[in-house]
Parts: sequence; C-alpha cells; structure tokens
Amino acid sequence: MRMLGWLAYHFQWEPGVQTVAEVPEQVLSGDVPDCVLVFLHVEEKDAEERSHVFRKTLKQIKWQANKMGYKNIVLHSFAHLGGQSAPFDFAWEFLTELAERLRKTGYQVWITPFGYTSEWHLHVRPESIGRVWKEI
Repeated sequence: MRMLGWLAYHFQWEPGVQTVAEVPEQVLSGDVPDCVLVFLHVEEKDAEERSHVFRKTLKQIKWQANKMGYKNIVLHSFAHLGGQSAPFDFAWEFLTELAERLRKTGYQVWITPFGYTSEWHLHVRPESIGRVWKEI
C-alpha cells in the first residue's frame, strides 16, 4: 500500500475517461469541503498481508483526519504512486471496505470514480501535515 494524504480546504472532482470496461455502479462527481483526500495505490502484495495492511491504512487515515478534526474523507485510487497494482476486484473491495469501516466510526466518506480518470480542483492546507506520504 502506498498512500499520499492531503488535508484540503476543498476537493471537487468530475469523471473523465473510463479506463476499465466493467466498473461498479458509483457516484461519479463530488464536491467536499474540509476533507482528507487520500490517494491510495493498492498493491498486489497487499493481498498477502491484507488484515495488517488494512489496519495500518485505516489508522493512518484516521490519524491525519484527527489532526484537523476533519470528518470528511475522500478515497482516490491512484496507481501512479508506483509498485505492482493489485487486481481490480481486490482493490475495489479493499477501498469499499475501508470506506464502510470509516463510516462506522463517524466519518463521511466518498470514493472518486473507480476505473475512470478524473478532473480535480484541490485546495490544500499549508501546514506540513497537509501532505503525508506513507508506504505500508
């Protein structure tokens, strides 16, 4: 798992080009104020230690959100962080389970269009904690 978390005043997205033939039904556009935007690259090796990777990813996201008291979280699959990508089905399952677990603990969570490129409008906070890279 490779992740890059942004503390944002505002994040807006619109779907671009569909890059995967079969995609799940999902909300395609969004506009979220005061959020943690997390670029996640679910890697092939994450399946080997799924519970460990899941727990550490969840903990990292909550840690960053709690630094500013944010309750809005946006998850964005971003394979460009490097490494061998996990199969589509595994990555989608991982992200949706992550979103559900965060929702159960009081966060509002969005997943950007999975299997699409997207147009973004991002306004990032200036604090050093506003940009955090983590590899699990």
